[in-house]
Amino acid sequence: MEEKKRTEIAELGEFGLIDKLTGKFYLHNNSSKTGVGDDAAVIDPKEDSGGNYSLLSTDMLLEGVDFDLVYFPLKHLGYKAVVVAASDILAMNGRPKQLTVQLGVSSKISVQQLEELYEGIGAGCEDYGIDLVGGDTRASVNGLVVGVSVLGTVGKDSIAFRSGARENDLICITGDLGAAYMGLHLLEREKRALEGHPDPNPDFKGYEYLLRRQLKPSARLDIVEALQENSLVPTSMIDLSDGLASDLLQICKSSDCGARIYLDRLPIARETYDLCEKMHIDPVVAALNGGDDHELLFTVPLEKQESITKIGGIDVIGHITPTGTGAMLVTPDGGEIAITAPAIR
Repeated sequence: MEEKKRTEIAELGEFGLIDKLTGKFYLHNNSSKTGVGDDAAVIDPKEDSGGNYSLLSTDMLLEGVDFDLVYFPLKHLGYKAVVVAASDILAMNGRPKQLTVQLGVSSKISVQQLEELYEGIGAGCEDYGIDLVGGDTRASVNGLVVGVSVLGTVGKDSIAFRSGARENDLICITGDLGAAYMGLHLLEREKRALEGHPDPNPDFKGYEYLLRRQLKPSARLDIVEALQENSLVPTSMIDLSDGLASDLLQICKSSDCGARIYLDRLPIARETYDLCEKMHIDPVVAALNGGDDHELLFTVPLEKQESITKIGGIDVIGHITPTGTGAMLVTPDGGEIAITAPAIR
């Protein structure tokens, strides 16, 4: 096979690299007046409909902590970086609009590899209607660092904080739980099994869904749009990045309330159950504490139950209880187990 040419970053220089990585990006939003190519992005909030708040969120992905380049394709990493950032805006019931990317790049990374990363960033921006409007690239001695900042908007009458949950509100969740966590376990298992092998051939058959959930997750823009179409405003909402247990406790803390969620209502995919059984992992532990699902956990008033159930992809898993009652997992026999959020990684 013909060996691909490797271009060192130093050959292009800072501005040449920026042009090469971002030259194909275009603007989706009227509020984006200039994108990459000046000292600062120019954004005109008046171009968005009136009565909006601006939202700003920042995330960072670190090599060796959040991803492993042994098995994480750079294109997928770029896409996931956009999803991680966009999910924080969606969790406020908002819309992501503009994005900046900050990179820390070690000498082992070539221009071609950065192009792969930006191909994924471009795909994410295209899927969620986000404009890349700037960023920065610096040398790193500790591997690859990907920082993403995202600006969004939300109507003042439709913003969802973590602090708005009220007694008897329904606790709702999108998608399913634990799949991303088990996808990570699968990747780590195959990495260990094939370490040092001259021709590695990982065994992922039957678990493609778990891999996708870890390597190319989705931001739930579809759910936020569906809520708006059905005139539903969550009383509280949070992005499921740290696991159901941890993020539910965040809502309880911010809203000064308790919660009851039901074990038999937790949405867990068949593939997650299957791999958990093979790897001797409790699927409930994966669902509660796995993290990286990037689904939305939110609450709505009890009287909105019929409206919520009409929207596909949402499960009602419990309800909010009064202050001081704690957050509990209710078993099928009626027993209650206190919800905690241990670090399992």
